[in-house]
Amino acid sequence: MKLYGYWRSSAAYRVRIAMHLKSIEFDSIPVHLVKDGGQQHQSDYVAMNPNHLVPTLVDNELVLNQSMAIIDYLEQKYPDVPLYPNDIAQRAIVQAMALDIACEVHPINNLRVQQYLVNELSATEQQKKQWVDDWISLGFSAFEQQLAKYSGRYCFGDSITIADLCLVPQVYNAVRFGVNLSPFPNIKRVVDNCNQHSAFVKALPENQDDAV
Repeated sequence: MKLYGYWRSSAAYRVRIAMHLKSIEFDSIPVHLVKDGGQQHQSDYVAMNPNHLVPTLVDNELVLNQSMAIIDYLEQKYPDVPLYPNDIAQRAIVQAMALDIACEVHPINNLRVQQYLVNELSATEQQKKQWVDDWISLGFSAFEQQLAKYSGRYCFGDSITIADLCLVPQVYNAVRFGVNLSPFPNIKRVVDNCNQHSAFVKALPENQDDAV
């Protein structure tokens, strides 16, 4: 099994966490999103992932993009360490929490959006930072309320779920961009707990071979 990704990609980060939690052996293939004009735009990679994005999972004949689809595939293939509750209602809540981050916060702050702001709309670095800060803070405000209702040690009770896999990388990016996390004590507490787990430590961006 091969995972094509970039060390600082939130989407690749969440897949790495899932793979380490499930003790899946895989080869990590770096795709540098900035070097050489962005290696995700090179023809060999685009043939696998026409979206010009990471991650991409290759498992024998299967070539799969979209981190949430990849995690769902891993969940079905390696169910022994579940990332969802068994209860159907609880499962739906956890999925909604994960998508709150993966669909509402992450996409409007990713690299290609930031590049568009600067290259096409002539945004300054300060304006770009403000954009990231505003959208992350808005999303985290809603997520903080969800954690007040559902969290225990982790996002949903005391078991790690896909919601944690989505939250931790987004907080990593928030810290990188200097977002003030003091209004979000539940988020900080949950992420601190997650980062004590070996799977999260192994998946940290700075622990990847392509980290620079």
